[in-house]
Amino acid sequence: MYKPKKPVKKEEKKDKMPKPLNKPSKTLNKLQKEYMKEHSKKHSKEHNQYMIKMMKLGWCIEQSHKLAIKAVGK
Repeated sequence: MYKPKKPVKKEEKKDKMPKPLNKPSKTLNKLQKEYMKEHSKKHSKEHNQYMIKMMKLGWCIEQSHKLAIKAVGK
């Protein structure tokens, strides 16, 4: 006799933080420094400091920007 398969429940999407893309470093690389020069004109000092901190921990520019917006704001 035919038994219908039970529907598989899809796991709910959890808001887990992604892993950093880069290795942690003590300083920013050349690209990051150039980007932050332009970026700092449009955002607050706290936002920029938070971004620099996150980039040193290994997060890429886009990830650190999103994290800074959530934590500090613009």
